[in-house]
This record gives sequence, structure tokens and C-alpha cells, in this order.
Amino acid sequence: MNRTIRIGTRGSALALWQANWVAMRLAEYGTKCDVVTVVTRGDQQREAPLESLGMEGVFTKELQKWLLDGRIDVAVHSLKDLPTDVVKGLGLAAVPARESPFDVLISREAKLFHQLPKGAQIGTGSLRRRSQLLHARADLVMLDVRGNVDTRLQKLRDGQFDALVLAEAGLKRLNLAAQITEVLSPTVMLPAIGQGALGLEARSGDRSTREVLAKIDDLASHQSVLAERTLLAALRGGCLAPVGAWGRLEDDGRLHLSACVLNKDGAHRLDADLLGNAADAVQIGRQAAEQLLAAGAAALIDQSRAGK
Repeated sequence: MNRTIRIGTRGSALALWQANWVAMRLAEYGTKCDVVTVVTRGDQQREAPLESLGMEGVFTKELQKWLLDGRIDVAVHSLKDLPTDVVKGLGLAAVPARESPFDVLISREAKLFHQLPKGAQIGTGSLRRRSQLLHARADLVMLDVRGNVDTRLQKLRDGQFDALVLAEAGLKRLNLAAQITEVLSPTVMLPAIGQGALGLEARSGDRSTREVLAKIDDLASHQSVLAERTLLAALRGGCLAPVGAWGRLEDDGRLHLSACVLNKDGAHRLDADLLGNAADAVQIGRQAAEQLLAAGAAALIDQSRAGK
């Protein structure tokens, strides 16, 4: 490919790192890229809780608009932010090798989650994290926090919280892994759908761009997140719902999917765990969703949206 591919991204330090990483990977195959910064609604309203913005895709819709308009050729998303609803004319062209999907604790004093004092104040802007933390320890106090990683870490240093919960992948990518006091076990905290993975979105009809992006697609990562995203779509939960999932390929090549749904205060939790052929990622995701729905997952998701 002789033409230059325009890569669209949000303007945060993490988003720019991700876009430039994609550009470097594509350069290994002789493809020239320009990185184009796009301001999203989520970036414009940094202090408001995500739930209050009243829509899915606050970090992705503007990128998708630029992609459809032809102003960029590829949108680089943190896959956990990308809604599962299909946008006509667009498609997920590649999922590069996934970084850690796990969440981590960053604490000012207690180093481990179980060592946090009773009533400790935890900063998190995620309903999924809040619900799982409260399920594990109902004594904790959850406080909303927005802003980029550096802003959140500064708020912690300023004493606004006793601890933060953030994605390990973002901290690693920003060379901030030394801040981590504990990687939370998936038995306590299942990740967000697609966490740690990048989603490279392109126009469905742009064959040349999609062929180039396919060169940096990682099949194991793609199959894992496909199962997770199918699960979320079948639950009709949306990326802000209290749904966690972790898809991974076992040593024998089979796809293992663990998933959970909770209500807002974490008092009720449902779990599903499936193992199957990696080529059947969509089916595995659907089966996990069916198990959760049969156990009452829809009611828990509805309760969380109603604020109950």
C-alpha cells in the first residue's frame, strides 16, 4: 500500500500512545501513517460521571463519524469503550495482541485489597468495578472519579481517596506500573468487556486498509474479545453496565469464558463459566449470556440502570 493511512484517536496520553503504537506496528509492514486527534464528548465533559452523560459510546461516536465521513481511515479504540451495536458501514478490522485485561489497586497506605481499613474510600468511575468491589466488601465507600490516569493519580496523592482501581494495561502502556500495589484477582474483579485490547475499526468497504490491518490482528485476542462482546450484546447490557467477562485461550487451545452480572450495590451476583472450541467464540458468548439471563441477569442490569 503506497497511500498514507490516517489513524484517528482521542487526545489523551493513553489514546495517543495506543494510536502511535499501531502506527509503529504498521510501519513494520511498510505502511505510512498519520495520527489524527479527534475530540469526543467524553473528553469534553471530563468531570461528569459517565452514567450521567446518558449515552453509550461517549468516547467512540465522534471517531466513528470521522471514519464514515472519510476524514480518517482507521479509528483506534480502547475496545472496552466500543459499544457492541453494529454501525452500518463500519466493522472491527483487527484486534492486536491484548495487554493484561486485569484491574489493579493503587493504594496510599494498605498495599492489598483485603488490608484496606473498614470504610476505605475507593475512587472509580466504573459501575462494574464498584459493584464487584462492594460484593467482595460491602463496608467500602465508592466515590466517583473522572479524568485521565495522571489526574486520577494526583487526586489520590491529594488524599481525595484511600485507593484507586484502574486498568493494568493503561498503566503499563504509560510506564506507570510501579504505582500498582496489587493486581486484583479475577475471582474478585472480572474485567470489562475487551479491557486491555485495542479495537481497530475501519470502513467495511475499504478493502485495502482492512488488508493492512489484518497483518497486526492477533487471532487468540480477537477470539477472546469476540466471545466477550457477543456476551455483552446478548445481555443487552451496554459497556456501562455491571457486567464483567474474561475470555482467554487455555494451553490446549480451547476458549475459556468467565462472566458475571451484578446489581448496582453488589448484593446480588450471577456467574457463568464456559469452555469450548475457540472457533466457536460467538456461540460461547451467546451460551454464557443465555445462562446468565436464565438466572435473572436482565433484572440486575435493569436495577442498576434504575439506580436501585
